[in-house]
Amino acid sequence: MLFGYLQDDGTFRLSEETPTNWIREDVIFFSQHGPFPAYLKRFHLSDSDYCSCGGIGTALHYATECIYTVSWHMRKPAPNLEQEWLKSVANNLVSRQKIRGIFEFIKENRDLFRPP
Repeated sequence: MLFGYLQDDGTFRLSEETPTNWIREDVIFFSQHGPFPAYLKRFHLSDSDYCSCGGIGTALHYATECIYTVSWHMRKPAPNLEQEWLKSVANNLVSRQKIRGIFEFIKENRDLFRPP
C-alpha cells in the first residue's frame, strides 16, 4: 500500500512506509495534480489557466482567494512562506477538512468552475 506525504522541501512523495490519514482530495490538493485550471493548461488539457472568477486556478487560489470558495478560505501565505504554509495545512486536520469542503463544493457546482 502506498501513502502520500509532504517533504520538508514542499514536494509531495509516495512511500510504502509512512501512513497518513489523507484521503484522495488531500493528495490531489497537495500534489496540485487535479481539476485545477493551471494544472490542466500545463498539460494542454485546457486552453486557459484561469478560474471562472478571473484568478489563476491553482490549488492555493481555491483555498485562499477564489470568490466561490470563500466559505473555506484560509489566510494566504506570503510567497516566500508558501512551502511552510503547505506543511502547516497538511498537518492540520481542520485545514484539511476545509480543503475537502472546497473539493465537495467544486464537485457539486462544476458549472461555476468552467474557465471564462
